[in-house]
Formats: sequence, structure tokens, C-alpha cells
Amino acid sequence: MARISPLTATNLYPARWWHPLADGRIQCDLCPRDCQLHEGQRGACFVRQMHDGAIQLTTYGRSSGFCIDPIEKKPLNHFYPGSSVLSFGTAGCNLACKFCQNWDISRSKDMDRLMDEATPAMIADAARRHGADAVAYTYNDPVIFAEYAIDTALACREQGIRNVAVTAGYIHAEPAREFFAVMDAANVDLKAFTDDFYRSLCGARLQPVLDTLSYLHHDTACWLEITTLLIPGRNDSADEIAALSGWIARELGPDVPLHFTAFHPDWKLDDIPPTPPATLTQARRIARDAGLNHVYTGNVHDSEGGTTYCPGCHAALIVRDWYEIRRYDLDALGQCPHCRSRLAGRFGSQLGHDGKAFGARRIPVRLAP
Repeated sequence: MARISPLTATNLYPARWWHPLADGRIQCDLCPRDCQLHEGQRGACFVRQMHDGAIQLTTYGRSSGFCIDPIEKKPLNHFYPGSSVLSFGTAGCNLACKFCQNWDISRSKDMDRLMDEATPAMIADAARRHGADAVAYTYNDPVIFAEYAIDTALACREQGIRNVAVTAGYIHAEPAREFFAVMDAANVDLKAFTDDFYRSLCGARLQPVLDTLSYLHHDTACWLEITTLLIPGRNDSADEIAALSGWIARELGPDVPLHFTAFHPDWKLDDIPPTPPATLTQARRIARDAGLNHVYTGNVHDSEGGTTYCPGCHAALIVRDWYEIRRYDLDALGQCPHCRSRLAGRFGSQLGHDGKAFGARRIPVRLAP
């Protein structure tokens, strides 16, 4: 059963994964930041606060909004293609990416931005009512509202609704075990492949993210895909892309999908130009040469870079145009009709809902007045 509690007047919810320190402070053990807090102080994520000698989550039951999206927008190309997902997030983030594309949510310290109040059961009911196949924890990083996400995921599972995490994977091992145990799929942002990039542009470190990726792929049943946003002059060199792709091929195997997406000027990197489409095409070629079978491009119109090919005979099996699926040539087991090779991923008995892909629609949903 889901651990569902009524929303409190102050929106404080007992957090997990912390311990007291000898000097009266407490340390948050959720992520590698290891924030050490005095009474009343908030962590770097802004949403976990020391209150009455314990850490409280300040955003439990509050969301920045709900929307029905195509699963391909997460992006997940090998997880029930054509299906729909009810997406939501809260506020705050435990990274400080200077290039954040959702900075108005993730960097917000304005709790009034959290428009909708909803218990986990309400979210599960809304997903079922609107015909969503899954719930996605996204917009900001769900690891910082892990208690809320876990309770919601449990409520969704009771109604047969799948759960998807869109995350940077910056989380300690113990909470990661509990968090990903209730997730059916995850797309992890691998921001770059150098520690210098993580330190200077994200205020974080690379190794914990690599540890999360390895754990997800080798020790869980959660389907994994990876996204890297390519920023001109920062993480888009051929050498770095080759190193990143080679690590995935060696440590995770050739069948983990990798998405290279285009940067657009935003937040504190508004002086850097958008990623040229040719950079994405080159990155895709490098990654395929490194042995990866499924490499995609995103945030650009690139039909070839959005198409899923058979790793056996190289036939085009899922042809996409942005978020629209133009052709789908797989059976329920994900097998190629030409050579019977089985595609890595999660596939249903039919495409999308009632045999029809959800498409490129975006449907805002309100759960509460």
C-alpha cells in the first residue's frame, strides 16, 4: 500500500535519509551534496529543510502543473512507443546547471509557482481518468521529492499505471534503491563526460552519476535510456563524445539508447549559440562507431536521428517525425519482422493506446481548483 498522508497546512512532510551530527546540525543523506543544516536552514535543493530537529520535505503534495505528453518526449524511444504519460514536477533541484532549460521551475524559490495540490492517490486517479499509460516525474529532478514520488508510484502501481523518472541521477545508493525500485523506466541526463564540466557548470561531480547508471542497468528491472545535451564548445568535442559513448558501450552494453539533444541559449548560458544540427549528426555517428545500436538526436527535425533501426538487419522499425510515429514494424515482443532480431526495450501488444499512437499532443491537466 502507498504511504499516503493528508496534506498538512504547512506542507511539511517528514523526509527520510538523514542523520544528526554531534554539533546539533543534521546531514541530508539523499544526494552526494551531503548538506549539513542548522535549524530552519534549507539544503541546496531548497525543498528539504531542517525543522524541529528533523529534515522536512516542503513540496510534498504540491506541483508546478500536470500535463499529458507522448512518452517519446521524456525522451524514451524503447519504452511502450506511442503511449501517453501524465507529467508533473515540483520546484527546486539538487544540481545548479548554468544551462538549465527548465530554470523557471528547477531554480525557483517561489513556492507560489506550485499551482496544483494533489495526494498520490489523486495523481493515480487522474492518470487513469485521462487514459495515461504512465506517470512521469519530471520538469525538475524527482530525486529531491523522492518521498512524494515513491508514494505516488506505489499508488499508480495499484491501478496498473507505470512510472517514469526523468533525472540527473545525482543520488546516494540507499535512497536510489528505494526510489528506482518503484520506477519502470528512467531517462538519466548524463550532462557531460568530464568532472570539470560537472563541477564548473553543474556544481556537482561526474562519478555519482556514472554509479547511478551502472546500478540502474545492472541491478534493477528499470528500463534505462540516457540523454546528453550538447553545448557548443563545452561538451561537444569528438574526443569527449567518443569517450562518453565508449564508456556506455563497455559498462552498460550496446543496447542502452543514447539521445543527443540540441542546446538553446538559456538561463546563465544565454551567450552561447544553439547546437548546430551537424554537431548532433556527428555525435550520432561517433556513438554508433563506438558500438551503440540505438543513438538518437533530439530538439531538431531529423527523421533519421529519430528512427529506430534493427540491430540485426538495420531495417527501419520505428520511423518518427518529431513525436509522431509514422511507421511501426514490431510485434509485442519487440521482434523485427524481417530477421526476427529482438529489439531491446519494453513493448506492448499494440502501439500506444487502443492501437493508436498518442502523437505530438500536449494536454494540460488540472487536478485541483
